Amino acid sequence: MSEGFSGTQAAKVVGITYRQLDYWARTDLIRPSLSDASGSGSRRRYSYQDLLELRVIKTLLDAGIKLESVRDVFDYLRHRVDADIASAHLVINGHSVVLAQGDELIDVLQQGQGVLNVLSLAGVKDEVDAQLVPLADDDADPVAAAAN
Repeated sequence: MSEGFSGTQAAKVVGITYRQLDYWARTDLIRPSLSDASGSGSRRRYSYQDLLELRVIKTLLDAGIKLESVRDVFDYLRHRVDADIASAHLVINGHSVVLAQGDELIDVLQQGQGVLNVLSLAGVKDEVDAQLVPLADDDADPVAAAAN
């Protein structure tokens, strides 16, 4: 197989119609990164990364996110996520899309507004456990226990 995927192959892998793929490319939602159409008879070539992004777009649309909002999500992700966007974690709830990044939840459709911190309960447990070790040591030392 030659490098990349044709538009027909990309549409089939992602589970969309070629017409959808063509529309998304023509309206700059996602452009093929290997080779873009440049006139009659030219062929688009999509990379594996493009396929991942296309699948995310389809998933967002299937979850009820409007195409205009999907564009906003991808604009945000492309400009704000340092790593490969396929490694991002999105929480989709009704008409909102939240990016889980580290210990923060960021409302992508509000351009990062409404940042929430995520409390890791495992982290709370670790903090309590760390404080129990010195406490146990104090109980074992009768001189230290009498001083308290």
